[in-house]
Amino acid sequence: MTKTKLTFFIPDLDNPIELPFIKAGIKAGFPSPAADFDESKISLDAVLVKHRETTFYAKASGTSMIGAGIDDGDIMVIDRSLEPKNNKIAVCFLDGEFTVKRIKVTQEEVYLMPENKLFEPIKITEENQLIIWGIVTYVIKKVY
Repeated sequence: MTKTKLTFFIPDLDNPIELPFIKAGIKAGFPSPAADFDESKISLDAVLVKHRETTFYAKASGTSMIGAGIDDGDIMVIDRSLEPKNNKIAVCFLDGEFTVKRIKVTQEEVYLMPENKLFEPIKITEENQLIIWGIVTYVIKKVY
């Protein structure tokens, strides 16, 4: 099994930090002069956290999910109120250790799928103890 160390955090929704936000978006092509003046405020917690009581953050460790855009050191937003479904990315507690994988459900089997060809899928058997802690809804990453 792939060991993954996760560091958990609870959102501080009582002290939101509102930063400038350009609603119109920033084009990757030619700039729009009107967009310079279309500014309001945004709190990332208000955008990223849909269910206050069941959402937490965790820092990813490892490279098993790089194909899904989750890199070592990224912050994942995880909602425990969402139902685990096929093809969702989940934080799982498997046999006493945390891991982040994509859920794959077939008619007869359940797998935890990595998004890196260097890692093997994990077939869940009756011998495994699996708890789905929550579904990853957003990933916050450093780009520089």
